[in-house]
Amino acid sequence: MTAQIIDGKKIAEDIRNDIQLRIAARVENNMPKPGLTTVLIGDDPASQVYVRSKHKACEVVGIQSFRFDLQADTSQKYALDLIKELNSDRRIHGILVQLPLPSTFNEELVLSCIDLHKDVDGFHPINIGRLAQKGREPLYIPCTPSGVMHLLKKFISLDGKRAVVLGRSNIVGMPVSLLLIRENATVTICHSHTKELESIIHQADILVSAIGKPEFVRGDWVKHGAVIIDVGVNRVVDPSKKSGYRLVGDVAFSEVMEVASWVTPVPGGVGPMTIAMLLKNTLQAAERADIKVKLKK
Repeated sequence: MTAQIIDGKKIAEDIRNDIQLRIAARVENNMPKPGLTTVLIGDDPASQVYVRSKHKACEVVGIQSFRFDLQADTSQKYALDLIKELNSDRRIHGILVQLPLPSTFNEELVLSCIDLHKDVDGFHPINIGRLAQKGREPLYIPCTPSGVMHLLKKFISLDGKRAVVLGRSNIVGMPVSLLLIRENATVTICHSHTKELESIIHQADILVSAIGKPEFVRGDWVKHGAVIIDVGVNRVVDPSKKSGYRLVGDVAFSEVMEVASWVTPVPGGVGPMTIAMLLKNTLQAAERADIKVKLKK
């Protein structure tokens, strides 16, 4: 068996094209452009790259973007006051505080400060709480988990499938697990303390890996015909590259390709979907704001 590659880059491009058309229609009807602002605290190189890519994507589809880059020694109070100002700014429909935050910050407090209706990253405690409760709907779903689910649902039915999620982070692992349960999958969450990990993975119809360990999952761990969603993005030394490194996922791609049915590549799999879902959430936030304005009239 040779797996088929899930082209996240192409699927994300289709989503972005649709968003671009919808925003163009808004402009033609004299409606405001969606507005997104990012708040970056500190000088983490990876975070800076992510923020730049988000603003570039906004520019392409027609979303007005604003950026606030704060020093690592910025006080938490200053950051909270800034977020409160952004909450009341009518030009801004979505607020994204780039994670991780400096260790001196209370992450829950900062995320809770974001207006629930502008929480386009989906990490407000109320949005996460709604995601965890049957019959409740969050206003926004976290972008990477949302992208993962979009890819999965495009190619397979999740009902009754056995899914294994590697990683239990608040950003990917836990939200993905909750979303899979909502689709009637039977979910096992694995982490650094999990025993007999290989055996558990080998039972999975669906594997979502988000642990940040390069090529950790080997081909002989994977069940024949499984669907593999690789969220990991890891740098490994490669002298043949101009940069001195190459990007790999959490799974040994060439090995897994021999046994799985569908596999996401790294790069070009989940990454582009994350930004596409952020753009989609921002447009939805603008559309919700339109409804509020109409109701007030």
